[in-house]
Amino acid sequence: MLFHTFDSQEERSIYGGSAFIEIQYCNMPLQTTIKELVAVGNIQHWKNDSLYVHMDDDHIFYQAYGHVFDCGTYNNLKTGIVDLYGINYYAPTLIESIVEKLNTAKPEDYEILVAWLAKAKSCNGFYILGA
Repeated sequence: MLFHTFDSQEERSIYGGSAFIEIQYCNMPLQTTIKELVAVGNIQHWKNDSLYVHMDDDHIFYQAYGHVFDCGTYNNLKTGIVDLYGINYYAPTLIESIVEKLNTAKPEDYEILVAWLAKAKSCNGFYILGA
């Protein structure tokens, strides 16, 4: 399985320490500026409602999902393909097109991600936080 969830940080730590890509809901207010959304100091890692990809599978994730996540905003405010070692922010307005790409391409375990993204619509989007 490509995506993992954990009930506690202890469970995550036992499974793989901190060697994960974290896909995390953005819970900042909608009026938050993009500069604030991608500021390193505003990111809190290791949420229990996040999806995790172990770094042993980073190449699988990148090959299967890189083209889907080609519209994230980086910490330097540029936009591009997912950076597996940095901050990638995806606005709520991007979620529908991402889901469409997932449903068309059907990469490994995409159903898990599509179900998770349904909740991201009620948040201020989501992050992919690199290891």
